[in-house]
Amino acid sequence: MTATEWNHSFLVELSHKVALLGLIIYVCFAPHSVAASTIGVAIATVGWLIRSIATRSLGVRRSKFDLIIFLSLLWTVVSAFLSTEPAISIAKIQASWCVLLFYLTRAIVVRRTALMLVALLILSGCAGVLYSAYDLLRGRGVVVESVTPSSPLRQVDVNPGDTIWRLAGKRIYSLAELDATFKSAPVNKPLTVSLITHGEHVERQGMILTTDVQQLDSPSGITGSSRSHRFRASGWTRHYETFSELLQMIAQLALGIALAHLSNHGPNKYFGLAILASIVLAVGIAFTAMRTVLVAFVIGASLIAWRTLRGIPKLVFTAALFLVIGFGAVVVWQTRADNALELGDPSSSLRVQVALVGLSRIKQHPVFGHGMDAIHLHWSEWGFPGNDMLHMHSTPLQIAFDRGLPMLALWLWLMIAFWIKVSRSAKVASDLSDTNSYGILLGVLGALTGFLASSVVNYNYGDSEVAMMFWWLMGIAMAVQSEQASET
Repeated sequence: MTATEWNHSFLVELSHKVALLGLIIYVCFAPHSVAASTIGVAIATVGWLIRSIATRSLGVRRSKFDLIIFLSLLWTVVSAFLSTEPAISIAKIQASWCVLLFYLTRAIVVRRTALMLVALLILSGCAGVLYSAYDLLRGRGVVVESVTPSSPLRQVDVNPGDTIWRLAGKRIYSLAELDATFKSAPVNKPLTVSLITHGEHVERQGMILTTDVQQLDSPSGITGSSRSHRFRASGWTRHYETFSELLQMIAQLALGIALAHLSNHGPNKYFGLAILASIVLAVGIAFTAMRTVLVAFVIGASLIAWRTLRGIPKLVFTAALFLVIGFGAVVVWQTRADNALELGDPSSSLRVQVALVGLSRIKQHPVFGHGMDAIHLHWSEWGFPGNDMLHMHSTPLQIAFDRGLPMLALWLWLMIAFWIKVSRSAKVASDLSDTNSYGILLGVLGALTGFLASSVVNYNYGDSEVAMMFWWLMGIAMAVQSEQASET
């Protein structure tokens, strides 16, 4: 080998390792930090580009999904330019970069590295759940007992019974910390107060402090001594919706690997570790008190079980799922507003009202929609109730509203095509007794099923962290299936 050939080979190998390192960073931080996980994707992309230049190949095979993805991106761009608010919608196009993870993962990952990345993701998710348990035991913020008439917190409608857990982005654990944060906060500038009220996290903006207030012994103007343990877990993030959706997909991966090993090898140590991880992750979903995601997890898990288990194990697993539902119901009852279990809480009724208004308006712009995020400027004007939602809590409905019915058809086409492809690939892996590939594909199938079930009443496709995980999982499935196909 000449020096030039050696240098070229070294560059290719190094760039591939950089790309793999980036994906490792991504999976380690995906459940916890959008910033860190995005940095991981950026590192992986740089490594992939360098390798592609050195080899003059992207390393990605064509697939039948490419046309659907291209048409979806094209329709997104056109609808943005024809939006009610073009400036807002055009800026939103950048969120479509998440699809990069689909191609990046397919180019870099092989079966062996797929298992490593999935294992790291599962461990990371479990760490987030364990921290959530600690966070619930420790408690958050200060439960407000009284508010003085002159308190600046009256500007953002803080009332007794509410819990203040963050001020200007800083977490609070005592009244002394709250007052100290008030004294160090900038004056005459809007501040954000993060509240927990009836188990819900609410961000109130626009509180403005003055120098006179900061000079008081207790500038917050409240009394309170206890922390709240009645809140929805969110790991190291503050977004329990995102955390819950991510845990659902990760839990399915752990469950898929567990049941693949149980099916092929019996209750071995890998089954034990994977089923333990899936239990921890399921408990984490319950801690978030997300009713829809808990049900979505059970739907996806049931699909995996029905494909792999027979006889008594299937009955035992079904009973275990009832226990998960029961535990989640207790958490919802203890954490959320009254009547949340019966869907009689304000959150449920508000979602129904929003959905009805959204459906009634789709016929006004059925082809290209109203434009992504245009709703933010016209929420009240277009007849939507409340002030805090700003989207419709339904992926199909939001896609049709934002980008039109043709875009919804493309999205459904893509989802169905993915589901069929992953389902068939899992069957092939089962027939080949390729346990780890079978487990990963089972997990992706369960995750996709749960993701679609949750999408009915959650706008999870519009959450960048969840969308990134979705495209990464589809990339993992395609990478494993592609290598599997080359061996048969």
